[in-house]
Amino acid sequence: MKGKGNKPIYVIGHRNPDTDSICSAIGYSHLKQALGVNAVPARCGKINNETKYALEYFKMEQPLLLADLYPRVKDVALECKTVVRQHDTLRRLGEVMRKSELQSVPVTDSNGDLVGIVSVSDLAKRYFLELGLQSLVDMRVRYRDIIQATESKVLVAGDENEFIEGSIKIAAGSVETTLNSLKPKDIVLVGDRSVTTLRKILNSGISCMIVTGGCRVAAEALAEAANLKIFVLATPYDTYTVGRLLNQCVPIRRIMHSEPICFRPMDLLSDIKGIMDEHRFRSYPVVENNKLVGIVSSDEIMLPEREKVILVDHNERGQAVEGIEDAKIVEIIDHHRLGGIQTSEPIYIRQEPVGCTCTIVANMHWDNDVEIPPSIAGLLLSAIISDTVLFKSPTCTQKDKNTAERLAEIAGVNLKEYGLAMLRAGAGIGGKTPTEIAKNDLKEFKIGDYRIIVSQISVMDPKEVLDIEEKLIDVMKDNCEREGFDMHLLMVTDILEEATYLVYAGSPKTLIGEAFKKDASGTHVYLPGVMSRKKQIIPPLSEAVKRIKPQ
Repeated sequence: MKGKGNKPIYVIGHRNPDTDSICSAIGYSHLKQALGVNAVPARCGKINNETKYALEYFKMEQPLLLADLYPRVKDVALECKTVVRQHDTLRRLGEVMRKSELQSVPVTDSNGDLVGIVSVSDLAKRYFLELGLQSLVDMRVRYRDIIQATESKVLVAGDENEFIEGSIKIAAGSVETTLNSLKPKDIVLVGDRSVTTLRKILNSGISCMIVTGGCRVAAEALAEAANLKIFVLATPYDTYTVGRLLNQCVPIRRIMHSEPICFRPMDLLSDIKGIMDEHRFRSYPVVENNKLVGIVSSDEIMLPEREKVILVDHNERGQAVEGIEDAKIVEIIDHHRLGGIQTSEPIYIRQEPVGCTCTIVANMHWDNDVEIPPSIAGLLLSAIISDTVLFKSPTCTQKDKNTAERLAEIAGVNLKEYGLAMLRAGAGIGGKTPTEIAKNDLKEFKIGDYRIIVSQISVMDPKEVLDIEEKLIDVMKDNCEREGFDMHLLMVTDILEEATYLVYAGSPKTLIGEAFKKDASGTHVYLPGVMSRKKQIIPPLSEAVKRIKPQ
């Protein structure tokens, strides 16, 4: 459990991440770390073949996978440093609670597995039930528990691990009265008595004699006890106190709740609030594989510390990781249009009209005099190559080219040779299913009143995608129906010909016809010279929606 105060800032790109999304997260995390910020690169989707090639080429690990940013138990749970064992005594429990000021304490076995929880109220109930000396037989108390609880010195030793089998008696009356009350295996509390009296008590069949008040015991009595193999203990406490202490020898497992309400680190806070409201305990154990890993209190859950995130390569809520509304956005580094994300306070935004977010990230390193290692330079370069399709995309700027050339020199690669190899690794459908192709590099947009998703796959031969167009359309239609989108567009981009086949499903098809001045009655249109979603697909659609009537 992390607890509060040391949570990292996650640097994360959009869903269905492309190479720029992954590499800008890694690159910007490097910059923030160099500037003293605890930043961690993250992703919210599976990496594609192109990105995998770049990561493996420059020997870099994939960013941390974050399925969502919804607050979970792990975000509010604290490390549990105070526990007791199930065989510990109530005396030990009382000491722990007094020192820690805790209202409840988890109970574990010798392996660290959680076996229960015990509270102050459990102790209080037992205290009020005490009307005298409690029988310890059924509680399976050992002699070692008595020795520990009464802080006794062992004068005549025996098997400390042996369970107590008799009752506890106080030799307060006459010798005759005491002897008449004793039974075999009993434990007797005695004060300052004569050697004769002690020898008579020892010979009555008892198993243990506890001498209270620090009284001395004659050597003759000790020799008699040793001969009879009877425990003799000497405690500094008076008889009344020893009686109370013996009642505290009971193992914790006898009063604990053996089936406590537990949570797991990945449980959503929204899911456990109802349970907490129903039971109203002060704290709850957090377990993983039955091991106690933390504790969560009902107070902490009311105001969970929000995850802090830096968004890279996007700024639209529909493209962001699930649960972004429960997180605190602290920065945005992007090269796309403004998409309407709202923040509760002013934040740092770096948004430039360049072809790739990594162009911005690289120059931010240089602006801050932070050296870029060859591996990071290689990833930043990979993203620029990917987003600009090796400078063929209309989104490419001179700044992208200049930055790429400088990064290639740092990374120690031939820009064109490496670029073609990387694009080739990502091109083609390989073993992708129709569903995977349809959702490749998918982004969601709000265009007018329409919710539209646009995915893109870059290939050397678009025919291999168009040959399964019917299956793709079925997947895209199903996606629209299930997720509530109006249209699903798939850009099949021909890298060699610098053109795109735009496959579409949903409605209104007139939006496609109006935007690209094409006959949109079929299921795809051919768009020569079109390679950029950001610059050549979304802008025409945004303008066209103003000219058509809603259907």
